Amino acid sequence: MANVVLKLPINEIKKIENHYKKQSITPPQYATFAAKVNGTNVTVYKSGKVMFQGRDAEKEASMWQGKSEALPTKKANKKSVNEHSFYPPNHFFETSHIGSDEAGTGDYFGPITVAAVFIPKEKIALIKELGVRDSKDLKDPMIERIAKDLVYAEIPYTLMTLKNEKYNQLQRKGWNQGKMKAMLHYHAIQKLLDKLKGTTIDGILIDQFCQPQVHQKYLRTEKLTLQPDTYFMTKAESHSLSVAAASIIARAKFVKEMDKLSKESGITIPKGASNKVDQTAAYLVKKYGKDVLEKYAKLHFANTEKANKYL
Repeated sequence: MANVVLKLPINEIKKIENHYKKQSITPPQYATFAAKVNGTNVTVYKSGKVMFQGRDAEKEASMWQGKSEALPTKKANKKSVNEHSFYPPNHFFETSHIGSDEAGTGDYFGPITVAAVFIPKEKIALIKELGVRDSKDLKDPMIERIAKDLVYAEIPYTLMTLKNEKYNQLQRKGWNQGKMKAMLHYHAIQKLLDKLKGTTIDGILIDQFCQPQVHQKYLRTEKLTLQPDTYFMTKAESHSLSVAAASIIARAKFVKEMDKLSKESGITIPKGASNKVDQTAAYLVKKYGKDVLEKYAKLHFANTEKANKYL
């Protein structure tokens, strides 16, 4: 999908809005105007940037390009990370939608877990009563309790776990963590869609960990495409109860897997990637041999090398 971004003066932006007035659509949150023409989305952002995205993006942008230089879209900063055509519409968070989120990606020890959750709009009030919110704001015991409550309430969900042996195998094969996460989200969502056949679903929201175009590229390398009506946004768990519930279920599973590793090893396996993690890795190597980390850790993390100073 072609993607062109222009930085234009206000008078040119006014011309664009007037030119595409008949094709205008509801703009995303960070935009002031949006239109869809000939399979191309035209989005005007508050920053003065205009994004042309779609099969005729370059053609549409060329009409205005003389007034500006194209901006490189790869250098997205924090302010523009949500400036894309996959941003959910304002009303989306009160609809019946699927949300997906992951846990364990920044932890040296333990797997990556991804959950997808469907919350029908008639159960939104119940989910709020259960205390569902961003798992980062909750302690692990509370996360485990809410996760059990969600299961008891028969909220549809699916869960994927990428254990360390497979993670390390894929990493050596050339997969980066972004691709692993994209694939986990895809399969969690697809399994949930299969489970929900016949159910009205208003869309899918993925907690964004890379630009949507990059996410799509990861899927294409495995001959897959995004499911229809998929949206992306950062910090989605702060806006969508479906994503918040997914973050809780994914985190609860990650904690459970970490507890298993602790029980197997006979010591408490720490979360995160701190000095304590380095020391624990060194202890495991001393006790069980270097190969033990294949099962316990994400070997390409810097902690593997840092652990050597404790050996």
